Amino acid sequence: MTQTFTGAASRRGVLAIDEGTTGTRAGVVLDSGAAHQVFYRSIAVSHPDDLAVEQDPAEIWTATLDVARRAVAGAREDGIEITAVALSTQRATAMLWDGATGEPLLPAVVWQDRRYAHELTGYEAEWDARLLARQGRPVGARAPFLWAARQIAAHPEVAAAHRAGRLRFGTVDTWLIWRLTGGAVHATTPTNAASSGGYLLGAHAWDEEWIGHLGFPLDLLPELRSDDAGFGTTDPAALGIAVPVAASMGDQHAALIALGGLEAGQGMCVYGTGAFVDAATGTEPALPRPDISGVLAQPGRRQGDTSHFSLEAYTSTAGSALRWLCDDLGLFASPKELGEEAGRVPSRPGRTPRFVPALAGVRTPVWHPEATAALTGLTLATTRADLARAVLEGIAHSVCDLIDGVADTMGAPFTRLRVGGGVSGSDPLMQIQADLTGLPLERAADSATASLRGTAYLAGVAQGLWSSLDEIVEAQPQGRIFTPALDPAARDRSRADWYELLAAHLHESALPPHTPH
Repeated sequence: MTQTFTGAASRRGVLAIDEGTTGTRAGVVLDSGAAHQVFYRSIAVSHPDDLAVEQDPAEIWTATLDVARRAVAGAREDGIEITAVALSTQRATAMLWDGATGEPLLPAVVWQDRRYAHELTGYEAEWDARLLARQGRPVGARAPFLWAARQIAAHPEVAAAHRAGRLRFGTVDTWLIWRLTGGAVHATTPTNAASSGGYLLGAHAWDEEWIGHLGFPLDLLPELRSDDAGFGTTDPAALGIAVPVAASMGDQHAALIALGGLEAGQGMCVYGTGAFVDAATGTEPALPRPDISGVLAQPGRRQGDTSHFSLEAYTSTAGSALRWLCDDLGLFASPKELGEEAGRVPSRPGRTPRFVPALAGVRTPVWHPEATAALTGLTLATTRADLARAVLEGIAHSVCDLIDGVADTMGAPFTRLRVGGGVSGSDPLMQIQADLTGLPLERAADSATASLRGTAYLAGVAQGLWSSLDEIVEAQPQGRIFTPALDPAARDRSRADWYELLAAHLHESALPPHTPH
């Protein structure tokens, strides 16, 4: 039944859906900029073999439908008028479905999938330089377009759907837009297309040469629209409301908006299982440097006809290291206890032990996907508190490598750095991070809903709910500030010791030097 309101609604808001890798949440973001009530449902991830990572597109849709309907019901009960829908989604997870029946034809291939990684290395010599210059990223280890081409070749039913004009391809955003609009819109956005490795930064267009080289049929490409261009109207049969789908973004891009990364130099770090560092770079892309590994250029957002670019670096080990120590090894009862133990030990350069948190490889400052973690400098005097401190310092140093890599690629320091994510709740870690970066860090007041709120802000501005992103972002409550307490000389010694340790562990004669700004 289509939603109706009697009388004047006391509040208005945007229904925001945040579809992540392990779960989907939805909530109405009010005209104050705060999330009203957020609902969550987990989603299964399967690993058919050591390289393959898959999900069920139907489960993604039903989970999204469930949490979105609960959010709509909660808004109705509280007299909140929903003016639009906004989407933020995991990036580069792709699927194929039948446009006539709406049914998925195969499991979705998740962004963590590495089944074609070895084959893709064969393209690096010919394509890396070209792709870095026009897409802002190298060939990489995943290729949704190559996956789709192989599925069409391998599965007669998929090939038959393609011949009949029924086959649809897209990432999670495209799938959800298609379902929410009752199959009326087949589109994607720059922030999602770029992560799939097929977006031309300077042209707002598909890189048809590269995509065609991978064997992907170009007629299957979704329409490219700006992140706030509008994507039709919701089918009342889906959510019980008929409102515009006003914005769609990749999740980290949406978080960058909510955490205030709107102007060049403003950045964020989100600590979860891994850690993402993103920074806005303005309306001209800051392209990757060949001597800095793992820093990618991308559209931060395309608002109207203007692209606002960003840089991103990622480490896969942050919260995963804490979970490993606490849940798998049982050395600490919880990450909270680990943080409390770490807080008992003062910082001092050259201290032992030392921890290199390379539990799933290293990307920055050098590319070593096969790297493993290391715990060194243990003595009979080593305590649990020493070990806890070493773990947090190792995580902070690896995140500092990302921050340095992004700043060096920008050619300028961060003007502001806001942090969020579950692991950022550790006060000792945040203080260590501030000490090692030499920057004041602001922990966002509500970082858990950053992706959800960021895309809602973009939708709300497009719909006239707010006059600008600056207006609504800066209206949010300030978080806690962590101020550096380590003097610059001690900071430099600590970072130099880290680089020496990391170079020895990775069997590198030296690491790329960080440029002071």
